[in-house]
Amino acid sequence: MLNYVCKRLLGLIPTLLIVAVLVFLFVHMLPGDPARLVAGPEADATVIELVRKQLGLDQPLYMQFLHYMCNVLQGDFGISMVSRRPVSEEIASRFMPTFWLTIASMSWAVVFGLGAGIVAAVWRNRWPDKLGMALAVTGISFPAFALGMLLMQIFSVELGWLPTVGADTWKHYILPSMTLGAAVSAVMARFTRASFVDVLSEDYIRTARAKGVSEKWVILKHGFRNAMIPVVTMMGLQFGFLLGGSIVVEKVFNWPGLGRLLVDSVEMRDYPVIQAEVLLFSLEFILINLVVDVLYAAINPAIRYK
Repeated sequence: MLNYVCKRLLGLIPTLLIVAVLVFLFVHMLPGDPARLVAGPEADATVIELVRKQLGLDQPLYMQFLHYMCNVLQGDFGISMVSRRPVSEEIASRFMPTFWLTIASMSWAVVFGLGAGIVAAVWRNRWPDKLGMALAVTGISFPAFALGMLLMQIFSVELGWLPTVGADTWKHYILPSMTLGAAVSAVMARFTRASFVDVLSEDYIRTARAKGVSEKWVILKHGFRNAMIPVVTMMGLQFGFLLGGSIVVEKVFNWPGLGRLLVDSVEMRDYPVIQAEVLLFSLEFILINLVVDVLYAAINPAIRYK
């Protein structure tokens, strides 16, 4: 297991290098002049050229990339073109709100998604199954921004129970986490149901039932562990997606997270922030997939043996 983890960690290097090259080329292909945006609409050509020189945009593209990579290897992601703060500080200030929002959203998804999926599989083709899958399809198809605005209208405007925007107290997390968790919960419910239906039709499940094992014990001990493997894969991907910041939801709720920072950076052509965020997102997905693979061994010891 340790050798496997070390090999996967070494595989980070070429992957992140390819991502760094692609995102560097992408941000420099974006239309617009970041020097003009930083200098302001009233700046003349002399000021714009001076700003371009200060930002290093007057150098050849390959020199800019080499300079960027040398700084990244030293842990320096540069200075934001807009705020003039270190990029690491900009991202660090936005990471924790997104992280806690992700945890809250995944909590909703695990509680309701897993529960609905298991109930639907156990009572397959009966009313709990039909109701649960109907709600799941609704959750998947309903746009996140529309759900967020609907929740704000009901619980903030009409009832006045919860705040609309910001991330100051725990109450601010309820509406955006419900908005994000709805779609994830719906996907998880469908994955869980499909996985449980397959597992419950296996021979060892029928054998356990024939031996007189209670249905509750069959589901929790024999079915749950084997059915969780594809569900854990999906959970890892969804967690990485949410941790990258949900752009639409963060915009709707004015959430000070990574997704909103990325949108603002693209609008202002803030190259250093865009590059650092994309590298961070790539690293998150790779590490989360590694954690998921390690969890397989904990769920099913046979995988660890292989």
